[in-house]
Amino acid sequence: MDLNLPAPRGILFDKDGTLFGFDATWSAFGAAVVDDLGGSAPETRAAVAGALGFDLGAGRFHPDSPVVAGTADEVAHRLAPHCPGQTPAEVAAWLDARAADIAPVPAAPLGPLLDRLAGLGAVLGVVTNDATEAACVQLRAAGVIGRFAFIAGYDAGHGAKPAPGPLRAFAEASDLRPSEVAMVGDSLHDLHAARAAGMRAVAVLTGPVGADVLAPHADLVLPDVSHLPDALFGAARSD
Repeated sequence: MDLNLPAPRGILFDKDGTLFGFDATWSAFGAAVVDDLGGSAPETRAAVAGALGFDLGAGRFHPDSPVVAGTADEVAHRLAPHCPGQTPAEVAAWLDARAADIAPVPAAPLGPLLDRLAGLGAVLGVVTNDATEAACVQLRAAGVIGRFAFIAGYDAGHGAKPAPGPLRAFAEASDLRPSEVAMVGDSLHDLHAARAAGMRAVAVLTGPVGADVLAPHADLVLPDVSHLPDALFGAARSD
């Protein structure tokens, strides 16, 4: 990132793998879905895990899993063959309901961080490929929902990442130019959406995807979101 750029006036966060650590938050969900749909038959469990992109041995999602960056609709279409009698829409609704019950694990202490960023003049928002209501439930559980001026999931009517629609909706709602916004995320969907929207692309390494994959598509790569104040606003304003 060009360090001479002015500080962003808006910061838009992905949720899972960014605000919340991905493996700590979602691995138990993956195992539960395999248990629910796969039962005890090894071949069925392996097939469900394969559809999810979930490594049964390691107990974690593969970096290219649709759960990492996709929507519930995308995951549902892959799981539908293992849900006899249910349509993909019904499977997606079931997944959204299960996701709302997840206990999120923050990737860093979020309250002080978000307050600090707001104190530096940034409008804050969340764009996730999870459902909007599930996102609100999790942000509320983490005690930070009130810090965000904008929260949109894939079902909010703006489209889903990597399309730029939800990012542009945040900029419009916040009366900001896209160039004044930094999009922070842990996946290529996040970074590609940022590029398409004309925003700065900031990658964090608290999701399943490594720096070697993310760095070519990012203006900046950080270990986690706690580094944002110094990285985007400068050490001189970090106290």
